[in-house]
Amino acid sequence: MKVILKSQAEIERMRAAGRVVHKVLSTAKQMCQPGATLREIDEAGYRVFTEAGGRGLFKNYPTYKPGEGFPGNLCISLNDTVVHGIADDTALKEGDIVGIDCGVELDGWCGDSAVTVMVGNVSPQVRRLCEVTSHLLELAVQNIRPGRRWSQVARLMQNYAERAGFSVVEDFVGHGIGRQMHEKPSVPNYVSPELLRNDIELQEGLVLAIEPMCNLGSKAVETLPDKWTVKTVDRKPSAHYEHTVAVTADGASVLTDGS
Repeated sequence: MKVILKSQAEIERMRAAGRVVHKVLSTAKQMCQPGATLREIDEAGYRVFTEAGGRGLFKNYPTYKPGEGFPGNLCISLNDTVVHGIADDTALKEGDIVGIDCGVELDGWCGDSAVTVMVGNVSPQVRRLCEVTSHLLELAVQNIRPGRRWSQVARLMQNYAERAGFSVVEDFVGHGIGRQMHEKPSVPNYVSPELLRNDIELQEGLVLAIEPMCNLGSKAVETLPDKWTVKTVDRKPSAHYEHTVAVTADGASVLTDGS
């Protein structure tokens, strides 16, 4: 599959999908209070994107594996769960952090975004983890422009995280996005020999789902027997932020910030 550049008109259609995703995440953030259950948040997200005319991209994904698709409407990842957390009746409590990832298709175009929400007062080191991981996403957006290589951006992200004392997850990366949730290219948040061999040239019209994930401890992760839930091996907290971002003539435009 080749990289597919988008026209300005197509990017605006993706922005419309991004507005729905933003509305879902805004609703979810408001619900992240002690006592709220993960299932309640998941069901509220479904109602929001359905009422907006959208279709959730996560439920039953991937559809070519009958009976093995993802069971939730959102990925809701609590504390030491890195990604792909499955909503259940667990109630949030003071000091938790909860990653909420939402993908929506609207009129044939996709939007994908994630945020980690701090529930009440969290420990200073966990708050710092969230702040740093969120900043990595901002750093990427600020440094995107045509003609640059993705490795230049990824190096800035990795260096910032590691100087702050956190590890960058390497088992999961960002991705191109458009009519499909997952398109070429793969978009890592770190620099590797493979990335340097197959570097991504940033071009106007390229749309990426950029999603840094950082751990308080080791970068090592493991998938639970449910085949979806990914946790840190050392069971220390993890944070995850994501935006769908279009490369423009003079920089970048975030498509999932509600604008």
